[in-house]
Amino acid sequence: MNKKDHLGAVLIIIAGIFWGSMGIFVRHLTSLGFSSIQIACLRLTLAGIIFAIILLIRDPKGFKIHVRDIPWFLALGLVSILFFTCCYFTAINLMTMSAAAILLYTSPIWVMILAIIFLKEKVTLQKIIALILAFAGCVLVSGFGGKVSVPGILAGLGAGLGYGLYSIFGKFVLKKYSPLTMTCYTFLIAGAGSVFVADPPDLLNKINAAGNLLNLFGFVLLTSIVTAVVPFLLYTFGLNRTTAGKAAVLATVEPAAATLFGFFVMKETIGPVAILGITFVFSAIIVLALTHPKGE
Repeated sequence: MNKKDHLGAVLIIIAGIFWGSMGIFVRHLTSLGFSSIQIACLRLTLAGIIFAIILLIRDPKGFKIHVRDIPWFLALGLVSILFFTCCYFTAINLMTMSAAAILLYTSPIWVMILAIIFLKEKVTLQKIIALILAFAGCVLVSGFGGKVSVPGILAGLGAGLGYGLYSIFGKFVLKKYSPLTMTCYTFLIAGAGSVFVADPPDLLNKINAAGNLLNLFGFVLLTSIVTAVVPFLLYTFGLNRTTAGKAAVLATVEPAAATLFGFFVMKETIGPVAILGITFVFSAIIVLALTHPKGE
């Protein structure tokens, strides 16, 4: 792995750790009465505004995109981020969170298949081993169990596909635009689209009923920065420095990080099976780190 690949891998791993903290924020907002889709709407919309402000300050010219490239940005915002969010939360409602999480992390499989077809990425033994270790680790960390339904499975697989498509669409967009331009338009579009599925009247009523609006805004702002703005910037910059398939596997550090956050912050217990799963995930990352650049 050369220096450019190494930096990309580090950025993606850090992004996965930030994503792993999402449960802390979601649990608090859920306790205030917001539904999962409404939490996603608040997070996506505010993140889009923050990205727009950053882009305005750093590179105002970055707002300029070609009309013929608009479909790519629509795909990133609607087909990837918004579709993934809606499918994922639907799966959570139809099955246990652990089962939904396992299906979500089929994303590296989708990415690797699509990357081979559309990005002409090579299949290597290291990637296959890393993929198996990463998925097995996610299964062990999450702990498969509880109710399972066909609609739930389809929604979970859809979440994995939508999550993985960010890497595929992103590789095409990053050939012409900066990571900041890409994330800005992605979240603005996803945020705008999320308004239509978040039941706006009910959302406004819950915001008004929250009491201290300043505290609520501050917490939602922190949620957007920690679980969306920072990790997606890091992931997108990392994606620009490594392959889509490798990025997808590296991002599976998220469930392991979520388990550790649960243990240290939420005081949840970690069993030996979960510890083994975390070991598998980090083993997958080590396998990828040892991949020779020519094997990409």
